[in-house]
Amino acid sequence: MTTVRLHRWDEIALEKITEMSSRKIVSGSSVMVAQTYLKRGALVPLHAHESEQLSYVLQGALRVVVGVDEFVVREGEVLRIPAGEAHHAEALEDTLELDIFSPVRRDWVEAIEAD
Repeated sequence: MTTVRLHRWDEIALEKITEMSSRKIVSGSSVMVAQTYLKRGALVPLHAHESEQLSYVLQGALRVVVGVDEFVVREGEVLRIPAGEAHHAEALEDTLELDIFSPVRRDWVEAIEAD
């Protein structure tokens, strides 16, 4: 049986990833959304995961490299990254984005539960 639950971003604890980045996460059983904050110059290192990812930039701009392709994703734009594709990013401005993952990033959930 599933439970309906309302989440409020302002009531979710901010998880500091680095001095330049932080996030808030809401997760269901098969999909996850993260509100991600990146300061200008923040780097997201090269990585890949089993989840398909949608990155929706609400404010700012990101340079994202997926394989040999480079994208500048700006306010109001969404980048789809297929599951298993290695990618990395750099914040070109102070950036607020929503990252949606399916399936859920278990590594992120496990890190939160370990705290």
